[in-house]
Amino acid sequence: MDQNIQFPLYRETLDIARALDSPLRCELLKLLAEKNMNISQLCAALQIPQSTCTSNIKILEAAGLVESRQEPGTSHGMQKICSLKYTKTLLSVVPAAVESTKNKVSVTAMPIGLFTDFSVTAPCGMCSEKKLIGTFDNVSTFLSPERASAELIWFTWGRLEYRFPKDFPQDAVVSSLVFSAELCSEYPGFNTRWPSDITVGINGMEIGTWTSPGDMGGEHGRLTPDWWTNENTQYGFLTTWKVNAHGSWLGDKLISNVTPRDLNISKYNSITVQLSVKENAAHRGGINIFGSKFGNFPQDLVLETEIV
Repeated sequence: MDQNIQFPLYRETLDIARALDSPLRCELLKLLAEKNMNISQLCAALQIPQSTCTSNIKILEAAGLVESRQEPGTSHGMQKICSLKYTKTLLSVVPAAVESTKNKVSVTAMPIGLFTDFSVTAPCGMCSEKKLIGTFDNVSTFLSPERASAELIWFTWGRLEYRFPKDFPQDAVVSSLVFSAELCSEYPGFNTRWPSDITVGINGMEIGTWTSPGDMGGEHGRLTPDWWTNENTQYGFLTTWKVNAHGSWLGDKLISNVTPRDLNISKYNSITVQLSVKENAAHRGGINIFGSKFGNFPQDLVLETEIV
């Protein structure tokens, strides 16, 4: 007896679902899972008429769950021996034609401390879930191996770059990218009315700028550790940046005409995402970047790539 099989066809999924939608047929399967039996034995075990047993066995046969064969009887004539074909099934819940046309999505969550390049200005710093990393306003802290455990990073202006792996063939066609991050402005302590222009770039191409309304504090973030006081930055805003064939979007707002084609994704071995506050920004109000254990949202930097 095969232990499992995958049914790729939607029609067969429906047949199996209908076959299993009966307590009596489920009982027949339980009996046949123990041993092969003939119709008379099944009737006796379940105390049902032969006609009822025969009609339900036919439904199970049509669904491919049971197979039957004719063998000589113990005393005379022929008998129908029934056996279970599979003990497990993996069913497709959509038609195979639809499933085969679905695009593939690669999702990578990047800890905020795993940046691969930086250029930042003080005030700046970072901390883990448990403590401050290095010292306040020391740019050299951004070279510390401890940065890998960072859950909150801040700086006044400059940039951080992250290299995301390409978990798909080099020649694959990317139809869309979605980048999400919890962000806010940076102010000594906090200031909820302190705008900052935060720009996101992919593979060296700027896709757009978001103006954060302020540096959020005074109320403890849902994930922010207790040792980090309310007088400091507490949480940010979950921003979602999408690049598709129609342009680049911040939420549902079109922010530029950059499309995946402009990003030259096939040219590189990775996808580089840059978070920056420009020195000449209209609102040079700094940036706070939150990890999965700080702020209000339990996520790191997330990049979703959809390929056709």
